[in-house]
Amino acid sequence: MRKRFVFYGLGFLILVSLAGCSSPPQEQIDSALAAVEAAINEGADKYAREDLEELQGELDEVIRAVEEEEGSMFSDYGDAEERLANVAARAEELRASIPAREEDARQTSVTAVDAAKAAVEEARAMLASAPRGKGSSSDIKAMTEELDRLEKAIPEIQNKVDAGDYLEASEMAGRVTEDASSISRQIRRAME
Repeated sequence: MRKRFVFYGLGFLILVSLAGCSSPPQEQIDSALAAVEAAINEGADKYAREDLEELQGELDEVIRAVEEEEGSMFSDYGDAEERLANVAARAEELRASIPAREEDARQTSVTAVDAAKAAVEEARAMLASAPRGKGSSSDIKAMTEELDRLEKAIPEIQNKVDAGDYLEASEMAGRVTEDASSISRQIRRAME
């Protein structure tokens, strides 16, 4: 009886030590890291920054959990493996979505440039019909200079679009549109 107890006890200890010896899912970690890196290389840091940051946060969290689990006697990486596979799959989906997101950004930037051109043209037309009188010549001169500056910015913005820097081009075009619209509003108020 005693031998049987010792035999079962040793068997249990061997089983426990084997269960505690499972190795960390390094292959899955490497796969998830590679998938996230591929998404970055495709342009996720530019066109899907929030989604990328979420993925990187999830990956960091899983890696920390794996590192904590490594020190425990009964290491179980099942949940970590599942989460790593999920991160890798989401990173691949993100990578695959980048060309469409880039095209959306391109179209948005082209529309923004067109809006900036239209806003400058409208402000110029309104300025041409603005009332002239005592004290208004300095205002008209300042507005004309500002419109000249805005008009000169449009080719630079178009160069950004042509170079594929769609997000910055959209931002710059938005500022031109806002400044030109502000001039138009000032002229309307003066005409009232």
